[in-house]
Amino acid sequence: MCGIVGFTGNSQASHVLLDGLSKLEYRGYDSAGIAVRDGDGETAVIKAKGKLEVLKQMTNNGDAVQGNCGIGHTRWATHGEPSALNAHPHSSDDDNVIAVHNGIIENYQELREKLVKSGYNFNSQTDTEVAVKLIDYYYKKYNQGPVDSIARAMIRIRGSYALCVMFKDYPGEIYTARKDSPMIIGIADGETYVASDVPAILKYTRNVYYIGNMEIAKLEKGAVTFYDIDREEIQKQLVEIKWDAEAAEKGGYEHFMLKEIHEQPKVIKDTINSVVKDGRICFGEIGLSDEEMQNIRQIYIVACGSAYHVGMAVQYVIEDFTSVQVRVELASEFRYRKMKFSENSLVIIISQSGETADSLAALRMAKENGVKTLGIVNVVGSSIAREADNVFYTLAGPEISVATTKAYSTQLIAGYLLAMQFAFVRGEMEQEEYDSLLKELDTIPDKIKKILEDKERLQWYANKLAACKDAFFIGRGIDYAIGLEGSLKMKEISYIHSEAYAAGELKHGPISLIENGIPVIGVLTQPDLYEKTVSNMVEVKSRGASLMGLTTYGNYNMEDLADFTVYIPQTDPHFAGSLAVIPLQLLGYYVSVAKGYDVDKPRNLAKSVTVE
Repeated sequence: MCGIVGFTGNSQASHVLLDGLSKLEYRGYDSAGIAVRDGDGETAVIKAKGKLEVLKQMTNNGDAVQGNCGIGHTRWATHGEPSALNAHPHSSDDDNVIAVHNGIIENYQELREKLVKSGYNFNSQTDTEVAVKLIDYYYKKYNQGPVDSIARAMIRIRGSYALCVMFKDYPGEIYTARKDSPMIIGIADGETYVASDVPAILKYTRNVYYIGNMEIAKLEKGAVTFYDIDREEIQKQLVEIKWDAEAAEKGGYEHFMLKEIHEQPKVIKDTINSVVKDGRICFGEIGLSDEEMQNIRQIYIVACGSAYHVGMAVQYVIEDFTSVQVRVELASEFRYRKMKFSENSLVIIISQSGETADSLAALRMAKENGVKTLGIVNVVGSSIAREADNVFYTLAGPEISVATTKAYSTQLIAGYLLAMQFAFVRGEMEQEEYDSLLKELDTIPDKIKKILEDKERLQWYANKLAACKDAFFIGRGIDYAIGLEGSLKMKEISYIHSEAYAAGELKHGPISLIENGIPVIGVLTQPDLYEKTVSNMVEVKSRGASLMGLTTYGNYNMEDLADFTVYIPQTDPHFAGSLAVIPLQLLGYYVSVAKGYDVDKPRNLAKSVTVE
């Protein structure tokens, strides 16, 4: 959701804050604000509705705000409409406490009523203001300092949060706390940084601390002290971030999404090479042993959004390769299911950020039930990575665009590798097939490059789709799973109403929606299901649909049926999704560009959903 940046050091804080917030604007862009404290302890708070550019203009790109310590925030509205009044930072009545906050405080109404009775006034509609004034209340009541007042507030607050707090009596210091919302702290050259995501501080340092759940940190110039909820000091280890700073820049591309689409060959290769050594998949670093895989009888794949679509595709592959039963569940539903887990089960949680609230809750539910867990995540040290029994890190690097592309593709690759290794160690795949599939997997990056070379044709077709109001994606098996992702890409960045259906379900209701000229995109990469899906495309064409066919080279009879045909290179059908999704990503991208929308920051969406 929202983005947080904090800094204390010797440099001009406003420049660091605005630069960091620009790297996090994909997390929230309804409003933005900064609070900067100068050497005399005076604090300037500047807030603005709208995108970060408005705040930059108000502060003359930070030059108008002097000071070496500050906090900043870019907001994705939850409680209260987007406005300067509701923008962060928020202050206590006498400006003793100033803070920014990510997350949702579930009991904010109850706390607000009690604080009003204690004499506090409220100016905004946000739950954040409650946290600020609750901290101020405990600070003044017990007079035991910032850590104590924050700890007492944390005990009272229900919900999720990442907080950055400044106290008038402690100039040059920032205090942070978190529960179920991400926060990292970096140190370099006698200066200290804090942010809700890596790209905000990657320019300044790669050495970071991960603050744990229900922990507090005191930030001073070049130093950090950590405390648990009982106010006891605890020790942390610095972690080096491997991402390059350039990876979080556009690198000459018009949008991050287009850049990240083009990065897929590299990150897929990196992810494969991270576990394939000398012609053999090795899960030693993941921690999943051959014996454990041999004993698994049931797999639950749990995820949200695009990661859920990965799970749908991987389900087909695992069940094709092995005798293991697989269920794919939406994390927001799974976490509330009152179910009995099958014996010898494995829960696989897929999340790019490793902080997705529903997925994290599902992980914890599985662990409470004694079920083994595996996280497929992209962010080292994230909550899911720390709490899962085993972790498969995808090597997608920083993904800035809200609409995922390269993280999705590396998750698919991770799923293929898991399926193959499960089959091999269980004796359900012969060495010859195993070797052949590994060899084929190695060709995927170059085949994606070939697809990207033909993107101009897709741009031409996307321009024709820009005026449409509705679109449908159909397919069977893995093609259905890929259609789900293609449909999501279309709707989330171009705002066209789009639905994906299993092609065999068309006659059970959806075909009634087909009208003259409505685009239907058929995905046909599975040889055994090709003719059946062709029949479904004929049915919708006879009712006036305009057809796009996405299929593999060799199926040239598609030219006679579809109005526009896109071909992908031949590959093993189990891996075809990795190729078929590329044209669909490009299609969504070019439709959005044709309509003049902000591709990287679609309305109402945020990159990481860290609240329920």
